[in-house]
Amino acid sequence: MRRWAKTGAGLVLTALLLFPVYWLVNVSFTREQDMRKTPPDWLPVHGTLEGYRAVLHQQLPYLGTSLLVGLGTVALTLAVAAPAGYSLATLRPAGRGTLSFLLLVAQMIPGIVMAMGLYAVYLNLGVLNTVIGLVVADATIAVPFGVLVFQAFMSAIPAEIIQAATVDGAGPVRTFWSVVLPVSRNATVTVALFTFLWAWSDFVFASTVDGGGRLRPITLGIYQYIGNNNQQWNAIMATAVVASIPATMLLVVAQRFIATGITAGAVTD
Repeated sequence: MRRWAKTGAGLVLTALLLFPVYWLVNVSFTREQDMRKTPPDWLPVHGTLEGYRAVLHQQLPYLGTSLLVGLGTVALTLAVAAPAGYSLATLRPAGRGTLSFLLLVAQMIPGIVMAMGLYAVYLNLGVLNTVIGLVVADATIAVPFGVLVFQAFMSAIPAEIIQAATVDGAGPVRTFWSVVLPVSRNATVTVALFTFLWAWSDFVFASTVDGGGRLRPITLGIYQYIGNNNQQWNAIMATAVVASIPATMLLVVAQRFIATGITAGAVTD
């Protein structure tokens, strides 16, 4: 009976957590004249595809920009975080404790504070409203997290593996590229996935450093449906549904690597 009670409680909590997702899909098929209906339709009995037609005709460029920014942020984050994590975990440079503390502090800074600082810098450099500027801005959030994950994972790699590479004549760079990085696949997938999700769902940096550009991400593309006197809720929800598909697919495919990557380094010998 206790097991059935726990299962029932789990199902109830799961249903409560997933209800916003269900309502998102339901509203995306609801007609405009039925939006304020009381009581609301729990199922789109008079469903329409107008919202999804609007997505296909108007939002594809924004989705492409978000994809470009997400992939660029992943590439930049991995290029910086993986070598930095390897250095802190294996090479043990002087001041590594202070650097790790500063990385934690960097994650505590509110994004809007960083966005304001980057706006002033970008204005002087002339990179406002550019994809490169948005990639660098998103990477400022992802790099500290990535360094800490790589450091924790690479610290758990047996020292004998690195020593064997050194005996075979490999230097620090060759050891990192040919030995440590292939072994750190789970950490790489974890960092890449979370970085992509952050960049894909970013709104603060997008509205601050890329708000008036021609290549805007999907988080800003949704706002074209919101006006002072009119809100196209079915188009808004349809865009949100379409924008959620890539993130959901990535989470389902990579969940095994994420579990291993996040828990790496949690237990020490």
